[in-house]
Amino acid sequence: MKAGFISLGCAKNLVDTEVMLGILNDNGIELTPVAGEADILIVNTCSFIKSAKEESITTVLNMAEYKTEGKCKSLIIAGCLGQRYKQELLDEIPEADAIIGTGAWHRIMEAVKETLKGNRVVIAGESEMIYDERMPRITTTPEYSAYVKIAEGCDNRCTYCAIPMIRGKYRSRTIKDITAEVQRLAERGVKEINLIAQDSTNYGHDLYGEPSLARLLRELVKLEKLKWVRILYCYPKYFTDELIDLMAQEEKICKYVDLPLQHADNAVLKRMNRVDTRESVEVLLAKIRQRIPNVTIRSTFIVGFPGETAEQYQALREFLEQQRFDKVGVFTYSREEDTPAYDLPDQVSEEIMQERYHDLMSLQCKISEELNCSLEGRILEVLIEGRDTEQDAVAYGRSYREAPEVDGQIYVENDSDSKPGDIIQVKIVQGFTYDVVGEKLK
Repeated sequence: MKAGFISLGCAKNLVDTEVMLGILNDNGIELTPVAGEADILIVNTCSFIKSAKEESITTVLNMAEYKTEGKCKSLIIAGCLGQRYKQELLDEIPEADAIIGTGAWHRIMEAVKETLKGNRVVIAGESEMIYDERMPRITTTPEYSAYVKIAEGCDNRCTYCAIPMIRGKYRSRTIKDITAEVQRLAERGVKEINLIAQDSTNYGHDLYGEPSLARLLRELVKLEKLKWVRILYCYPKYFTDELIDLMAQEEKICKYVDLPLQHADNAVLKRMNRVDTRESVEVLLAKIRQRIPNVTIRSTFIVGFPGETAEQYQALREFLEQQRFDKVGVFTYSREEDTPAYDLPDQVSEEIMQERYHDLMSLQCKISEELNCSLEGRILEVLIEGRDTEQDAVAYGRSYREAPEVDGQIYVENDSDSKPGDIIQVKIVQGFTYDVVGEKLK
């Protein structure tokens, strides 16, 4: 038996995929990257926003063609879409043989066995599971980098977000368990660990009675073979002074702050059920920049939230002009059923949302290019990820300033021998909107 897997959406979903791959492998099922060879096809879906749902459905339907054109006997829809829509998917996509929700990934073999018997099943249930270091896992990222999920679910209840109903309440893994997994990955040659959760700065609150990310980090930086620890998906509320000071002091912790803020107008933030205000965020950003030298700050924002006026959008725009973030992602508001924002009055038209999206991205492109140009002359450690296919003497990679998959690249000239996973010294010589160019130092 061979299984093929497609993982969509965020890195948190990817970790679920990797654990399912490990379970399949432990049960004697061979994994294949060729869909036409697979007896079992599994699509781990995303349903965060409208475009993600559309991509998930399209991918499932594309894979369904292998039931007639290939060897596929079992097509399984896993992940967020399965958790959210369950029976509806089974009813509306006759090619699908099983639906597995986010709370049931550990039952992947049950789904495989039932579908191969000819049964169509829904396995969802409550989202209460979280993997631990004892579970099998086959990482799909490059051998030098891996994601580690430190918590699952969310308790923040932002009015636009369906994650709490999909992923369940916030629940953390223990420090001992996470440290054991990171130790094993580091022993295997992983140099960069990217810690992920829906809200990483809230880590440990449920287990230890207080946010404990700094406590976890103090254990991880002791691991001798680990080079970088990067923290993704932080929220302002629990970004403590202790965490700021630790990031400033510890060389292994990337000076990279991923802080999804979503807006900067207090009235909009209140309608979003965000607990922060523009003023509290400005204080935090000033503190981070003052105490962490050369820190890189990334954020994400939503335009077109219900009731967002032209003046409120301008407040957001002015905030970006003032703060000059290194990296920014912008999304148009996605109206998600069963969320409080779905029924809010004054829904913003798609045309206005698109205008605001392009305007904000245009502003940020200019800021990003200016900041990248200001790097010229700096020397950075760069983790090499590959080589330019057209120029043998050009490699590319990332420094502490770039997270995998979401940020730009550093192109390294005069480098004919660096291999993926090498960490080298690079002098930046030219900056562009998203990428920078540097020269390898001897």
